[in-house]
Parts: sequence; C-alpha cells; structure tokens
Amino acid sequence: MQALVLDFGGPVLKTPFELLRAGEERAGLAPGALNWTGPFDPESDADWQAMQAFEITERAYWQRKADHFAELTGAKPTFKALMDVLFDIDEELLVRPEALRLIADARAAGFRIAVLTNDMRAFHGDAWVARMRVLDQVDVLVDGSVEHVLKPHPEIYLLLLERLELSAGECLFLDDQPLNIAGAETVGMNTVWFDVLHPVESYAAVRQILGLVG
Repeated sequence: MQALVLDFGGPVLKTPFELLRAGEERAGLAPGALNWTGPFDPESDADWQAMQAFEITERAYWQRKADHFAELTGAKPTFKALMDVLFDIDEELLVRPEALRLIADARAAGFRIAVLTNDMRAFHGDAWVARMRVLDQVDVLVDGSVEHVLKPHPEIYLLLLERLELSAGECLFLDDQPLNIAGAETVGMNTVWFDVLHPVESYAAVRQILGLVG
C-alpha cells in the first residue's frame, strides 16, 4: 500500500448532522428545528432512506435540506447558504482529531495522502477551502464539483489514480457512503467503509491495514 485516500466530509470533517444544534443556535432557530438525522437515525429521515435506496442522489438530499433551511430562515436555497451556517467555524471544531492523528502517522510512515471528495467547493466555496489547514497535509486533492464528475462514477477514481501516479491496488480508500465504496472497488481500490456511528473502530481498521496500529 502506498497511499491513503480519504473522503473529506465524514472521515475527516464531522458530518452536518453532528453540527446541527450549534448551527440552529447561530441561525436563531429553536433546538430541533433542523430535524434531519441521516445515518444517526435513518428511520426518522425519509429523505435519507430515499438516498440510500438510490431513489435520489446525495446532492438532491442536501438540496432538500437547503430548501428547508431557506424556508425557516429566509436564506438563499443553496448548498452554500446552509453549509456556511454549519461549517463556517473554527477548523478545530470541524476536523476529527483522530483523522489528524491518522494523517500525521500515515505521512510519517511514508504513505501519500489524498482527498477524493464530491462537493467541497460546491458546498463551501474557495475561501473556506483555502483556510482549511488540514489540506496542507494532502498530496493530491480531487474535488468532483471542480472536475464535473462525482463518485461513484469510475472516472473520478481513475483521475485520482492518475494524479497520484499509483495503481488502484496501491491505495486504501475511506468513505462513509457505501455507494462510493462500491465505486472504488469497481476500479480495484482497497476500501474501508467509515461508519460515522463508530469512527474509532473505522480508524482502527485503517490503521490495521496500513500497519499503523499503536
């Protein structure tokens, strides 16, 4: 194995669902106004169930949430308007410390670090991306919203491999969406599904494969 490839939202950043209560407060909303639960309580989130059943895309899911947020606040019904409220805070409050330690240990062990994400700039904008210091530790960043092709399409994984100058079998890919894991496996990448309900166990699985245990 030569490279660790990370999805950004979920494995590195906390999910929007973990930031909802603080986001409501910043937006002047009552607690529980943003009643989206996603993977933390799938049965309570019909849109999440529809996404997992491939009835809607991930982008469609978040557009519905942006529309709901706009109805409550009068904000523009855009991804960025919603994500600004949730994610425009100090990086230390957004990035999982376990992810920082994993990246540091992997780099120290000689692994290349890459991020393969679908909508970083579409959701957050260039200024937000530029201030994320964790990205200074990344050798290759591929953002589907810049390349105009999204996971799980094989083309986005192949583009990443081309820029890494590595074969699929030399890379370990970590993502919280099973569909994106399946896409990576289609092109031959090694994978670990990141379970947002059990992040510690997910990082441990990665460390085991990379020989970084302890």
